[in-house]
Amino acid sequence: MCSRESTMAKRAILMLLPTLLGIALTQENFYGESLSFRSLQKKKDGTVQVSFYYRENGRGSCKDQLSYRCEIGYCNNTEDSKPVLTDSSSSAHEQWCQSEGQARVAPLNNHSLVLNDTGCCWPPNVHGKTKWMAGGKLDLGYRSDTHTYNKIPVTATVAYLRVPQNCFTKLRLLAYDPDGDHVRCLFASTSVDSKVTLDENECTIKATGLLDVGLHVFELVLEDHPKRDVNLTYDDGSSSEKKAFNIHSGIHSTPFSQIYLQFTLQILYPAHNCIAGHVVPQYLLPTASHGDVRQASVGERFQLHIHAQASETKIMDFQISGPQNMAKNMTTGTLGNASVILNWTPALNDLYRLVPICFTAETYESQSEMRCVIVMVTRSSTSEGKALVKCSATQMTVSLEKDSMDGIDKNSLNMNDPSCSMSSNDTHIMATMSFNTCGTKLEDNGNFLIFKNEINSFELPDTVITRRRRIKIGFSCQFPKTVSISGSYQLHNSDNIFTESSFGSFGYTFGIFKDSSFAHSIATDAYPMEVKLLDPVFMGIRAVSELPNITLFVESCKATPDDNPENSISYNIIQNGCVMDETFEAHTSDPTSFNFELQSFKFVGDFDQVYISCSVILCETGNPTSRCAQGCVTNPPKIFKRSLHKETAIHSISTGPLKLIREDLRATVGAGKLKALLGSNTSSAVLGSLFTITVLVLAGFIAVYVRKSKTVDRATLITECEG
Repeated sequence: MCSRESTMAKRAILMLLPTLLGIALTQENFYGESLSFRSLQKKKDGTVQVSFYYRENGRGSCKDQLSYRCEIGYCNNTEDSKPVLTDSSSSAHEQWCQSEGQARVAPLNNHSLVLNDTGCCWPPNVHGKTKWMAGGKLDLGYRSDTHTYNKIPVTATVAYLRVPQNCFTKLRLLAYDPDGDHVRCLFASTSVDSKVTLDENECTIKATGLLDVGLHVFELVLEDHPKRDVNLTYDDGSSSEKKAFNIHSGIHSTPFSQIYLQFTLQILYPAHNCIAGHVVPQYLLPTASHGDVRQASVGERFQLHIHAQASETKIMDFQISGPQNMAKNMTTGTLGNASVILNWTPALNDLYRLVPICFTAETYESQSEMRCVIVMVTRSSTSEGKALVKCSATQMTVSLEKDSMDGIDKNSLNMNDPSCSMSSNDTHIMATMSFNTCGTKLEDNGNFLIFKNEINSFELPDTVITRRRRIKIGFSCQFPKTVSISGSYQLHNSDNIFTESSFGSFGYTFGIFKDSSFAHSIATDAYPMEVKLLDPVFMGIRAVSELPNITLFVESCKATPDDNPENSISYNIIQNGCVMDETFEAHTSDPTSFNFELQSFKFVGDFDQVYISCSVILCETGNPTSRCAQGCVTNPPKIFKRSLHKETAIHSISTGPLKLIREDLRATVGAGKLKALLGSNTSSAVLGSLFTITVLVLAGFIAVYVRKSKTVDRATLITECEG
């Protein structure tokens, strides 16, 4: 018989059990974190302020478990804002969430800053990890190459990564450095699965075998190293030197900074199909490529479009790792298609921030690959007094409010180039100019390209007196260097906009056209475009620039079964300026266009879509040393030497997909396409199949004939014997 004391003890334990379980669940709710930093800023009192953002991953609910502190002697206590939930699962099947918080510190040490945080516990995992450590170390020196403070590598992950056991081969992580430094990724702990390797220079985790089913914990450190020797100076007058990083020598330099990145990867039970687009979702255009850099403006809405397909299942959600106040609007379509539009309006305190956005498409059985982009927040629309400047991809517009300036007259105003006129209405005086007209000047400050102009008042030469105040208003547009900003200006989804110091802002469109006239392109909402095997496909590339006398050159084009131009499965259409496809036919076009035609094809295997990616260059017309003038190069050098100020860098643009429709072979031949079929790359396989079928049919006829002949002969023989 149980005593009264033991009964009461059991009741007490039962009463405490929910509380204990709650504590355990709270402690085991941590699924990783990431840090990102705003550009270091010097305050009016001469001190440096460090602002950073931290994202915390969780399962079920996002508890605030992060509490960064400076190491003793490095700074005062942090000014921390309460984290805000940024995304969470909409399905009861999988529960995940992510929150983002912001903090600021004022370093006490002029040379470096060290932040850290520790906690317990990781959820139950394959290797039994419990405690975690987060934080980073920053060098506060002023760089001799960029003439600014060092910028920290940008990284992040979604809250919950998962993949079927037989489908996991690699995981690409975001490792972007704003200064162009070399980013090196290292495991932060020695407890790593023996079947996992890390490409330190590409920041890619790879599997050398099947990983155990269950939760795997990864803890990494990201470092940024200079690609050439850099001197650093500090506020106390001291200096130091960072040696260039050499990948091949094995000698590693001292990094500018080190930041931790933790995340979990759930290895699921094997799936019956690992081909992207079936059970595992596949991205479709206009989804951004991994590592793309986009531009956003303070106070203006930024949009990011993501499109994916999983034909054998349903995409139930998109998992997003993004900033606070980012909204997502998801829609579903036919054939397993789904899309999401992300909307975000940066605030003033986001100016000059580099914001990582990572995403995955979610199904019940699996998850797409993770992709991440970087959003660079700039002040591309600025107000200077009562002068409002609006910047687009290729031009800027300035408007002056008449009421703010008594007696203002548009006829008494001009810009750096006096020949540029201004227009007016009842309320404003306005002018619109491209970046290479009206005396617009270009400044290159290392990180940004700044296009500047001025509005000045003037007096007529014969004027003796004046009662007008002199007007001098400067205005400018600022863009990050060589960065694709294809969603920022509400352009066509296939548009690609770039900015370079010698060419200003210019763009490309890459589309599929209805016929050989190249007059009407296929709308992007009609993709994937359905075609039959061997059908002619008409494609065109257009360059858009305000500069005169430029020539478009297509250096290469290749096809892939997905929207990843680096896919190992690819087919070269143009290579080093040389045509490689036997069905390729170029059509007449102007110097800034490139129209071509080729017969549709498919990749061998279970692939039904084709994407086309091309590398393009703009050159100054008539320059004999440019890459455009070289044309087809059969034995190209490893590195082409660019003609400075005469040609752009090589830019990659894509279109598609083309979706191949299966059709009956007899219909194809009956339609008069037998000649094309025989001339195609598939002719050997088709003829081989026809030959095999013919032999089998003939063999059947012969067998039947032999049996029938034997039966007749036997009947005749019996009749003769009976006679």
